Amino acid sequence: MIARLWRGVAKPNFAEVYVDHLRTATIPVLQQLSGFVDASILRRSVPEGVEFLVVTRWVSLESIRAFAGTAIEDAVVPQNVRAMMVEYDSIVRHYEEVGPE
Repeated sequence: MIARLWRGVAKPNFAEVYVDHLRTATIPVLQQLSGFVDASILRRSVPEGVEFLVVTRWVSLESIRAFAGTAIEDAVVPQNVRAMMVEYDSIVRHYEEVGPE
């Protein structure tokens, strides 16, 4: 199992709009992709706005390519989301799950 992590800071007045975007546009598309397992949306208040950590889980790196393309470490950030953000990662991080055995 591979976890894909992306972080961004939303402008304070766009935090709920961003969550709604994830729930109604992004996650439903991901759910249609072979190899997608699930997603978590984590948030916390920071001085600049609301920081989000979006964690998606996938069966393999190959399954991530169906979503992200060949450059799988490049973040997929639609233009409308970019407008909601104070800052965001342009590169994602992938982690292999190893336990809790």
